[in-house]
Amino acid sequence: MHPLDRPIWNSLSSGWATWAQGDDRARRIDPRHGPFGAAANDHPDSLAALAALVPADGELWMIGPDALTPPPGVHVARTATLAQMVAPSVTPATAFPPAWAPLDESDAAEMLDLALLTKPGPFRSHTHRLGRFIGVRAEGRLVAMAGERMRLPGFTEVSGVCTHPDWRGRGLAGALMRVVAQAMLDRGETPFLHAYAAHDKTIALYRSLGFEVRAELPMMVVMAATDQ
Repeated sequence: MHPLDRPIWNSLSSGWATWAQGDDRARRIDPRHGPFGAAANDHPDSLAALAALVPADGELWMIGPDALTPPPGVHVARTATLAQMVAPSVTPATAFPPAWAPLDESDAAEMLDLALLTKPGPFRSHTHRLGRFIGVRAEGRLVAMAGERMRLPGFTEVSGVCTHPDWRGRGLAGALMRVVAQAMLDRGETPFLHAYAAHDKTIALYRSLGFEVRAELPMMVVMAATDQ
């Protein structure tokens, strides 16, 4: 099995180990960093352990084999198919890149606000601590950003890519993705990302940056069951 076939479990067992909760049967990342979790395998004990990690007032997201069978006693909120894409190289930029700067803890509130406004995917109060983020500022505010999320040996995920609605159509997201992905390549890592398989325009944009579809993976979002 390719390491990216189980990106959440392999991240929780390596690059995300600092923030992992659970044990060798099932793990989730600290909910302040994200909603992701995975079981070690499909053994009933592992699935039961994963069910115990579903937050009482939130979601647990699973990708890959874990998303085929829900843990016992949970409510399946939604499912989807993801296109997992990797970039062996980054295509050259056709325009001068925007002025960008690294983002740090002092930018955390603005990063969360931008993510909540634009909904690039799960983004929590501590997501910015999972890796390096960069952004573009204009008129005194953060208007675009991109960064890193899942981390496993040899691979790092490009994530948190978003642009304020007032600043879309200027190529900011693609430009920042090129910078983030190239930094990964320079470290000897392969950039990867996830997009909804049905979003043809989004996948076409990522192809233009050098990404190619490696696999399609199921995704499942579950919540704690509520008494009727």
